[in-house]
Amino acid sequence: MTRRPGARGRRDKGVQRQGQRGAGRSATKSQAASLQPAGEKALASAPAQRRIQQVEDVLAQVFEWREPADVVLARWFRANTQLGARDRAEVAEAVFDVLRHLRRYQHLAESGTGPELRRLAILGLAATAAPGLGEILEPDESTWLSDLRQVDPASLPFAVRYSLPDWLASSLAELPEAEALAEALNQAAPFDLRCNPLKIDRATALAELAEWVKQEQPQDPGPEATPWSPWGMRLHRRLALQRWARFRDGSVEVQDEGSQLLALLVGPRRGELIIDFCAGAGGKTLLLGALMRNTGRLYAFDVSAARLARLKPRLDRSGLTNVESVAIASENDARVGRLANKAQRVLVDAPCTGTGTLRRSPDLKWRQDSRVLAALVQDQARILAGAARCVAPGGRLVYATCSLLPAENENQVEQFLASHPHFQLRSVAEILAKRSAIEGQGDMLHLRPDRHGTDAFFAAVLEREPVA
Repeated sequence: MTRRPGARGRRDKGVQRQGQRGAGRSATKSQAASLQPAGEKALASAPAQRRIQQVEDVLAQVFEWREPADVVLARWFRANTQLGARDRAEVAEAVFDVLRHLRRYQHLAESGTGPELRRLAILGLAATAAPGLGEILEPDESTWLSDLRQVDPASLPFAVRYSLPDWLASSLAELPEAEALAEALNQAAPFDLRCNPLKIDRATALAELAEWVKQEQPQDPGPEATPWSPWGMRLHRRLALQRWARFRDGSVEVQDEGSQLLALLVGPRRGELIIDFCAGAGGKTLLLGALMRNTGRLYAFDVSAARLARLKPRLDRSGLTNVESVAIASENDARVGRLANKAQRVLVDAPCTGTGTLRRSPDLKWRQDSRVLAALVQDQARILAGAARCVAPGGRLVYATCSLLPAENENQVEQFLASHPHFQLRSVAEILAKRSAIEGQGDMLHLRPDRHGTDAFFAAVLEREPVA
């Protein structure tokens, strides 16, 4: 059923084997209720039987593991243009629910009959859009689903309760309050935005966003200010922002609150030379440029020209003119070398396993394994060392990941400091205290969805000694 990413045509039964060993989810009442009907939400926009088949179709393509699930889903929607907004939402929610709880669902599905994909689709729909589902199930399917609701999640092993592959479960189980963390990673993330401080302040943006949401979704409770970022705004459901004028003119961008806090650690100042070393599509680049008040020079480096191409329309909307995006071959690119010892601030949001973003991208845990982690750890060390060469004496290097794994986080920082004695660790708590109310941070930043309501982020601030 499954294939490893990058191994076209070669069957990989890894996820399937996990299900056969037993797989699962959480021990709390909310977890036990995940297979209960979702109340008011109806399958009114399409017959339930057709909805099951639609979810099966998408899952069959996702389980090829060749592309991210959101890419597969978007392509499937383009091929099925007859679906309305509610249809699309119901399919997407069921598919992502299955991906979040895949190992547990496969374990539970073993007790049923018929094709496994159908059983998985039924479980996903039962957890997200159940009314109407029971009317079309076969009698043995209804009995099976009813029996599953009596299963005590506490009876399942940790990796099974929380639907984690073994390579990830072993690492997460060693972290503090591991059960609360694993449970939070299986919840859908809120929809975080931020204002562009070059164009609008948060209070104005919040008021206008609340008015727009009221028009678009009258039943929605509306936005709220995020607690830790001075620029953040939070919605509890994803809306079609392209219809809002403030998004179209670059006054507001989509960005998780945790990611916004990295800009506070960089601490950009007017007129400086700053490098966003792994810029990607540029969410953090845009905030850094705005905080520089469009002065100085801000380089957005990335090895992917395709990712940088997605930055261009966002730059055009933002009003920034101090950003130069550069596709580099590697950290040893000649264009990087020309900036040696020149940058006052360098941000390295390193490529990582993305385990801190599983609320948004649950398929990541099934598309990776310990071999991917080992390769990424090597890449991170190499990129961090390359970026450090750009830092001017007295300058600041911020290393960050959206990972929960010590191998990608604390271990990397410790190894870097051991081989770069002219850099010193700065307390992130002291830096954040000037602009954020967040507490509980020490020398390094550790954000978690169960504690802070953000994606999980790690960051360390490393400052180069000034010239004597």
